[in-house]
Amino acid sequence: MKLRAIIAALAVASTLIPVLVATPVLSASKGTGLPLPRFVSIRSGEVNLRTGPGVQYPVDWVYRRPDLPVEIVAEFGTWRKIRDWQGTQGWVHQGMLAGQRTLIVVGEERTIRAKPEVSAEAVARIEPGVVGRLQECPSSADWCRIHVKGFNGWLPREDFWGVYPDEIVR
Repeated sequence: MKLRAIIAALAVASTLIPVLVATPVLSASKGTGLPLPRFVSIRSGEVNLRTGPGVQYPVDWVYRRPDLPVEIVAEFGTWRKIRDWQGTQGWVHQGMLAGQRTLIVVGEERTIRAKPEVSAEAVARIEPGVVGRLQECPSSADWCRIHVKGFNGWLPREDFWGVYPDEIVR
């Protein structure tokens, strides 16, 4: 009877070991000390999104759009857990991310304006899914200055993903 109890205890303990090892690994992460979450962009034309922080984890998705904005939500060593504009999350190596701030147009077709005003001259119309560069988002402004495919102008924050509601970008 005692032998069966010991074997049963060892069997239960051996099934718990991977859980006990995996959980502290993520919580013991030494990150950059930069604020989380924060926006960055995809650096390359091919970036593997993995299910965990390391090359031993399977690739869940491949990004093929350089400059796509993503949000870093966690860090583990040289790995960053990111979330994209559609809510997809996973891990990428820090070398595949750039500090360049970008945006992706969401919703419907949008109008870039010459000034941060609804009545300002239209500079260009842009489709949902278009990626551009975020140039500045002044304090207490609902508009950000952007650059998209040769066009510079202003776009309301609510028209794109890649900046927090009250964030100042310089």
